[in-house]
Amino acid sequence: MSLPALPRIMIEPLVRMALLEDIGRAGDLTTDAIVPVGHRATTHIVARQRGTVAGLDLARLAFELIDPAIQMRIEHDDGAVVEPGAVIATLSGPARGILTAERVALNYLCRLSGIATATASVVTAIQDHKTKVVCTRKTTPGLRAIEKYAVRVGGGSNHRFGLDDAVLIKDNHVAIAGSVTEALKRAKNSVGHLVKIELEVDTLDQLREALDQGVDAVLLDNMTAEMLREAVAMVGGCAVTEASGRITPATASAIASTGVDLISIGWLTHSVGILDLGLDFQDQASA
Repeated sequence: MSLPALPRIMIEPLVRMALLEDIGRAGDLTTDAIVPVGHRATTHIVARQRGTVAGLDLARLAFELIDPAIQMRIEHDDGAVVEPGAVIATLSGPARGILTAERVALNYLCRLSGIATATASVVTAIQDHKTKVVCTRKTTPGLRAIEKYAVRVGGGSNHRFGLDDAVLIKDNHVAIAGSVTEALKRAKNSVGHLVKIELEVDTLDQLREALDQGVDAVLLDNMTAEMLREAVAMVGGCAVTEASGRITPATASAIASTGVDLISIGWLTHSVGILDLGLDFQDQASA
């Protein structure tokens, strides 16, 4: 997997916030009471489930911010598929710091690996088709950039990052504008020439109206496979076609077989489970 690392300037505020939330006002009371100062240890981050790894930069930074003396050696990079029992990373250094940073590091790593694993399951399901898997804006507040990164690690692609980088006209916008035509006219008159315009449609009549006006992409919402095939034929390659609406790994292949360019899936980021990873102490030594 060849993805650029997440920039430190992007992830450090997130990791600092999480560490401060966990440490609170008095620090790690349990570790400080039990683990002697100077005690050193070697630990492994181990997979409990099969899945795709994502989020190692955040995990590494959590340990580094607590104690720069902690060393983390990556055994499996982001994007690697691991089996239960696989050692993902080896940590060595002050035991106090390792234990204090453990939960924040694992929270990020388990969450992002869960998203990457779920994304990979859909990507695999449609591998025989040209269709790509994309995420949505249904992300955890404050974590959008890293959750969308995890989608990329899993083999998916990103939809718009926010309200400011593309126009997506949805049913409520059309209702207020009065028609598809009017909504598209207003959008075209408002945004710059580099901004793409996508329109959500529920019916083939709406799609026909959109194509008459010209649009960069169409979001085909909750359409049957038969409707999707007809919609793709109507578009004829003059706009990007995107299918959405309760798509799962079990249904994704049938949707992709209709010829749509994209499948957008909200649950990849809003309700996916974590990948179960743990921190195992292997050997210990006093300073």
